[in-house]
Amino acid sequence: MPDSIAGSARRVAAELCLKAGLKPGMVVIIGCSTSEIAGHNIGTDSSAGIGAEVFAALYDVFKEQGVHIAAQCCEHLNRAVIIEREAAAGYEIVNAVPKPKAGGPFAAAAYAGLSDPVAVSSIMADAGLDIGGTLIGMHLRRVVIPLRLDTAYIGKAMVIAARTRPPLIGGVRAEYDEGLL
Repeated sequence: MPDSIAGSARRVAAELCLKAGLKPGMVVIIGCSTSEIAGHNIGTDSSAGIGAEVFAALYDVFKEQGVHIAAQCCEHLNRAVIIEREAAAGYEIVNAVPKPKAGGPFAAAAYAGLSDPVAVSSIMADAGLDIGGTLIGMHLRRVVIPLRLDTAYIGKAMVIAARTRPPLIGGVRAEYDEGLL
């Protein structure tokens, strides 16, 4: 029997927290194609219900860990990001409110589900989840490390996960690996 969408999303979030070593206050960027989750081509069959279900599942896990969730909008809103105002310090706030057909169902669910949401033009996230080929790389810090998760799909959508790290300059790799940086 296939896993539920919410169950898969919860497992993906928990595994990302563990494998990426996420700590309270860090930010995870999430791009989510509800069309892909439903087994259709990206952008062809958006579902507000799937967007809300995936957002709620991911949000619950990340909130419990103290990690901020950031939702990437679709190209109709220039890939703006929906995030809690408290996590938006230093980022350019833009005037946008995502809707299921303009911004995407996942971003619209994030806007509705966060306590004080704002849209920002871009961020530099500590980790990311790309659900269904949404291309989140523009919102990750410069040095990205792909992560292989045991849960590779949410519905029919492939999940690609990543964490970031500071650039290593001058041979400090051992100190970084030992958690000293």
